[in-house]
Amino acid sequence: MKKQNIKIGISIGDLNGIGSEIILKTFADNRMLEFCTPIVFANTKLMSFYKKHFDVNTNIQGINDASEAIEGKFNVVNVWKNHLKINFGKEDTFLGDFAFQSLEAATAALKANTIDALVTAPIHKKVIQSEKFKFPGHTDYLAQALEGESLMFMISENLKVGLLTDHVPVKNVPQVITEKLITKKLQLITHSLKADFKVQRPKIAFLGINPHSGDNGVIGDEDDKILKPTLEKLREQGHLVFGPYAADSFFGTKNYENFDAVIAAYHDQGLIPFKTLSFGSGVNYTAGLSRVRTSPDHGTAFEIAGKNEANHQSFQEAVHAAITIFKNRKEYQKLTKNPLKKQGKKL
Repeated sequence: MKKQNIKIGISIGDLNGIGSEIILKTFADNRMLEFCTPIVFANTKLMSFYKKHFDVNTNIQGINDASEAIEGKFNVVNVWKNHLKINFGKEDTFLGDFAFQSLEAATAALKANTIDALVTAPIHKKVIQSEKFKFPGHTDYLAQALEGESLMFMISENLKVGLLTDHVPVKNVPQVITEKLITKKLQLITHSLKADFKVQRPKIAFLGINPHSGDNGVIGDEDDKILKPTLEKLREQGHLVFGPYAADSFFGTKNYENFDAVIAAYHDQGLIPFKTLSFGSGVNYTAGLSRVRTSPDHGTAFEIAGKNEANHQSFQEAVHAAITIFKNRKEYQKLTKNPLKKQGKKL
């Protein structure tokens, strides 16, 4: 009996951004339909407009619910019936509501298991704000919707970077980082490496909070008072955690290659080197949730929206990552329920 394809739900993102373009270009390659069944939460008329605009050969299958998705087709759930005017590259709060409707419907399908994993196209974080969406990004929204802890985890083939703090203003970072937060984020990343990436004994590096990890208190004392003592406790508990390392030289010396993952203290400390080393092939993965969610490693790119210039590689990698992580997690769940199988023994 043929196994069913994994159902990948896709939220459309900002309608004036590049989301539609990278989605359509990804599935214009029919080989992608052999790996998964795509289900886009939007509107067939809108997707037909995008298809014509970008001259992309993707056959659209309109459906009313994700449960109706047809394998081997590019399925579009009709979340709304409105006729919408698209102005590529423009901020539009009216359209921001439809980006949220897409995300909300996709998340509901994820919770109902009518899709197996979710890939989100980029939203405009200002435009999408409303009474229903008061979050700095997808990660926080999904953590609440799925009632779980979350970790922003940037992944590529050779580099994985998790964040202690993600969308937090730099001025607030030192106050946010506590022993409790460090321990929680380590637990999330350790579990993800084991369950989602098949790393049996994760080896993890921490980057210092301050320049040169504080230089023994000369440039801030947060590393000495919070980070170093916490890491020492975690090492005593058996975790393979190392650091804190000075962030300015860590990536240039390729020290990251010695670890399964790196945990950065704040957003730009981790994402600038990650995107420098992996841009176009990197994926933003929300670890720690009960469901799988990935996204490309870039934003709405208003400056090129509608010009047919967007590179869809990162979105395609996000789809592949969602498929792989979903499969790995299923396997991990089976092994942990029956650990003797892992050892090759019969019950």
